[in-house]
Amino acid sequence: MVTRIQKWGNSQGLRLPVDVLERAALAVGDEVAVTAKDGVITIMPTRRIRGKRNLRELVRQIPKNYRAEETEWGEPIGREVW
Repeated sequence: MVTRIQKWGNSQGLRLPVDVLERAALAVGDEVAVTAKDGVITIMPTRRIRGKRNLRELVRQIPKNYRAEETEWGEPIGREVW
């Protein structure tokens, strides 16, 4: 697909056809990460958990003094293997 960089106000942008967005599982309003390296621009979707936050945002919310611990769920019921 060929498109053109266009000026929008003080910014520049690309118009992407609907079929390209569908193949990338993206929609209007979705967040994407844009990087440039060695003359190549890459646009990648930022994946969200249940549509609300991404993993980095969730990890930032873990308290500094949090220590994971094992949880006892009781005896197996049925044919569960522990």
